[in-house]
Amino acid sequence: MGKKGLYSTLRFIEDRDYGRIHEASIDILENTGVIFQNDEAIEIFKKHGAKVDGYRVYITRDMVDKALKTLPRTYKLYSRNPEQTVEIGKDFAVQPNAGAVFIQDLDHGKRLAGIEDYGNMMRLAQASDIINLVGAHPLDPSDVPSEFKHLHMCYEVLKNSDKPVLGFTMNQKNSKEFLDMIQISMGMAPGEETDIQYSNFSANPLSPLSWSHDTLGSMMEYTKRGQGVYLLPCIMAGISGPMRHMGMLVLQNTEVLSGIVLMNLINEKAPVVYTPSSTVGYMKKGTYTTGTPDMSLINIPLLLMAHDFYHIPSRCMCGMTDSKVPDMQAGLETMQNVMMAVFAEADIINECLGVLDAIMTVSYEKHIVDEEIIKRALYLKQGIETDNDAMSVDVIKEVGPRGSYLEHDDTFEHYREVFDNDISECENYNTWANSGSMDIIQRANMKYKEILAAAPDTLLDPETDKDLRAYMAKIID
Repeated sequence: MGKKGLYSTLRFIEDRDYGRIHEASIDILENTGVIFQNDEAIEIFKKHGAKVDGYRVYITRDMVDKALKTLPRTYKLYSRNPEQTVEIGKDFAVQPNAGAVFIQDLDHGKRLAGIEDYGNMMRLAQASDIINLVGAHPLDPSDVPSEFKHLHMCYEVLKNSDKPVLGFTMNQKNSKEFLDMIQISMGMAPGEETDIQYSNFSANPLSPLSWSHDTLGSMMEYTKRGQGVYLLPCIMAGISGPMRHMGMLVLQNTEVLSGIVLMNLINEKAPVVYTPSSTVGYMKKGTYTTGTPDMSLINIPLLLMAHDFYHIPSRCMCGMTDSKVPDMQAGLETMQNVMMAVFAEADIINECLGVLDAIMTVSYEKHIVDEEIIKRALYLKQGIETDNDAMSVDVIKEVGPRGSYLEHDDTFEHYREVFDNDISECENYNTWANSGSMDIIQRANMKYKEILAAAPDTLLDPETDKDLRAYMAKIID
């Protein structure tokens, strides 16, 4: 087979600008500082000689350089099923969303999400052939007590999937319990020391130039256990960050570097995923928006910077839309954002599975459509074969003028290699009309229901299920 690959000119800044962004970040870290609202984090910085003023920490170039030298380009993320192992930074990874409050579908409309909906998201992810990470916070279940929500969510993940599990920002105690449950599912004792990666989570700075107490607590718990953290600035240009694109690149990079240094001081073996995920504020109202192309201009250069300058894995939120329903606006904004992230060498993508209304809502039907959008982008990224055989000169000569390729052996040999739709309609009008005239959302509605109906009740063996329930009961009771 000939070599494949995308030959892209996707560059919004020049390579020399990476160094300029890095130097600007060092200047801010050394002379302006970053606030870490956590006493334990402050003590860690003091112990390692950082200048500290209250909760403001001044991070030196040497501290940044030392931290960057320890970061791996790739690492393996394991689950209880060894066949589901994902090598972060090598295998392209798709993960669930994070942050939605509402769920909607054609049958019941928009409503607050519940724990059943959360479990359904895990069932859809398990059945998917492109989603290879599960967990996170795709929906916020409103029908379980907030103080125990992390336990119920972790149980739903483990019950419905055997893929690698992602956590989410909690307080330090809850992060510990979440990680304990994953270890139990993998046959380990809670808190058992291990060299393997079994969970990662996303940590958002409190922009600008600050980290909150609970986020730091989760970061420290994961880092102490050697687990990976996705450092994720989620800044709004003009509101929590500068209005100009280049300024947003500098601020995001500065916040990521500050998190990298803290993690390095705690545990040099804990990996980092560089996760620029900012946007431009909707300045007419001062609110959050995700469908604008400006979002790509302030994130894509940093994905490339992570890949080419820092040589560490990257992730990007990329399937968002400001549309309230899965309509044409949702489609064009989602395709725009997914294509840009995939072509910019992102190693992981999220917020790309059914999200609507600036990540406030998840649509069951759009989840199905978005899987095809991602597959289309990945298909384009692989490029085409270019060797002599792929040029098909002999085939063209054999068929000759006004011939047909339909029954040629070369067609039968290669026709399965072209893209095949999952949910899009390609039949002629009469066939479509005679089959019910369904649009893509109606077909997606049918498909997600079929997937959920076919999902097993549980993927846990009885003994593991018993151990997990006992662990949860000890905390809840």
